Amino acid sequence: MFEQLGLIGCGLMGGSFALGLKRAGLVKRVVGYSQSAATTQKARQLGVIDETAPSALQAATGADIVLLAVPVAATEATLQVIQPAVTPQMLIMDVGSTKSDVLAAAQRALGHRIVSFVPAHPIAGKEMAGVEHADAKLYQGCQVILTPTERTHSSQLQQAIGVWQALGSRVVQMSPEAHDAAFAAVSHLPHLLAFAMMNAVAEQPLGQEFLALAGPGFRDFTRIAASDPKVWRDILLANRDELLAQIRHFQAQLQAFEALMVQGDGAALQALIEQASSARSHWHLKQHKPPC
Repeated sequence: MFEQLGLIGCGLMGGSFALGLKRAGLVKRVVGYSQSAATTQKARQLGVIDETAPSALQAATGADIVLLAVPVAATEATLQVIQPAVTPQMLIMDVGSTKSDVLAAAQRALGHRIVSFVPAHPIAGKEMAGVEHADAKLYQGCQVILTPTERTHSSQLQQAIGVWQALGSRVVQMSPEAHDAAFAAVSHLPHLLAFAMMNAVAEQPLGQEFLALAGPGFRDFTRIAASDPKVWRDILLANRDELLAQIRHFQAQLQAFEALMVQGDGAALQALIEQASSARSHWHLKQHKPPC
């Protein structure tokens, strides 16, 4: 059990982590800080945190586990602020959706104290941001990616694995570079496409009339377009190189479909659709074996 969780960022992700630790009986006290005092107060009122802190440094002081649930662009500044409170025994994690930039930020901000840092990316969330949507079961059954450095202490890594497993998550380890390449393809590009799709329809002269007729398929495809704009601005910029490569892959496929439609080549068009349908069906079957 941890004596104190220092929670920096009391929104959906951080709040759910705190509630999950409490539900599992893994923490005695949660001290929280957010840039918005109103958010911190709401987290206190909802029982997500037990005490409010006036600064990130105060939230981390005396903690044996610290979670950064802040936009990835704020990682370095936040770690610089809490650096004086970091001890060799402390476990520090983040929940950012990109990892190479987070690791570089941690190396600059923490120096030799980086041994306490275990970068983490839980594959979980909701379209609705805010601590009022925090859920103790948010990480249950989800996959959590850890990207420890060669300097990360094995004790902190084992603690991190144990914490996420206690929350019901399945832990996977990989390099930051492999993480960013994979999630550019399966997360960052889909979000970008959903944003672009909504804008493409809504900005047409009859866009609102079209949207009024949209059914479940359009709703499912564009669900993630309602995600937090500031969070996704940072993610798209932080992982731009990998994401730009994935955009080129997508454009090549879109051009292939467009060319066949222009040519009226139904057989070739059907073959491309069948290829996608088969890949989706096989992936769906695999997804139902282990929880993720």
